[in-house]
Amino acid sequence: MKAAALDAGFHKVGIARAEPLDPGPLDRMLARGAEADMAWLRTQRAERLDPSRLLAGARSVVALALAYAAGSSRLAPGGRARVARYARGRDYHAVVKRRLRTFVASLKARDPAARALATVDVAPVMEKAWAERAGIGWVGKNGCLITPELGSWVVLATVLVDRELEADEPHPERCGDCSACMPACPTGAIPEPGLVDARRCLSFHTIERRGPVPEEVAGRIGRWGFGCDDCQTACPWNAATGAASDPELAPTRHPWLDLRALVGLGERAYRRDFYGTALARAGHAGLVRNAILVAGAEGERDLAPAIRRRLESDLPGVPEAARWALERLGGDGG
Repeated sequence: MKAAALDAGFHKVGIARAEPLDPGPLDRMLARGAEADMAWLRTQRAERLDPSRLLAGARSVVALALAYAAGSSRLAPGGRARVARYARGRDYHAVVKRRLRTFVASLKARDPAARALATVDVAPVMEKAWAERAGIGWVGKNGCLITPELGSWVVLATVLVDRELEADEPHPERCGDCSACMPACPTGAIPEPGLVDARRCLSFHTIERRGPVPEEVAGRIGRWGFGCDDCQTACPWNAATGAASDPELAPTRHPWLDLRALVGLGERAYRRDFYGTALARAGHAGLVRNAILVAGAEGERDLAPAIRRRLESDLPGVPEAARWALERLGGDGG
């Protein structure tokens, strides 16, 4: 099974018994309301903790990891916004799903009667917890899955199987006394080890958030137009990784975002330029809103006229972002 996973193109694979997960980490986050607007984390709690609710008779969980191009940590130049490294190329969901189909087909060829459920992100499966239990890596203080060889520059997937497979030992925690990721967060969204408060996280607000972004978060956005890697780039385990990055996830589509183009982005251009990439997750309104916030935060005064034209926009969160940005730029932007 592990050879089949590697042949399908995954970089790491581990196996865990499909027993219920410890509810402690999830419940700690929910108790604090740190899931923000992501209500599905609460409504699907039982399914996240017990894989048998997703696949009756599940006996094993195959955890998989695919490395993505680490790319450069250089700051974006003027007029540009930064993009989280995983989102600079093709949408990893499409790449991973194709590899999952190959892997499951190999499983079926060996055992036609086997039942399997392959997932990447959208199902109520706690991929990081399963990857840790399957020995791939450990959940770090920044809430990311860290592997010794690839750091945290990995995307994860799982395959639930109704067969008893030989399980690996869980990976030990190896952060030790290091907490470099916690003060590196620009909004203080990691109040304690392993807990990320989405209400303050730039990745949540620039990707998942629909509507206005709170001013206290907007003021810390810097040049992040989609996502945020600050807690990962601060991690010593990421200092020298990236050699095994998957070529299909190379940063070929959007290494940067052009602020002027985004502030004036229309629906047709959005579909043309962003469909098929992870950036589409933010939606048309989200990308425009984010660009306006970055322009305001970074003093891009030449964009003030274009931002002013967005004051009457019907895109959710965009008028509020425009008002905030214009105030930062000096009223009418000069």
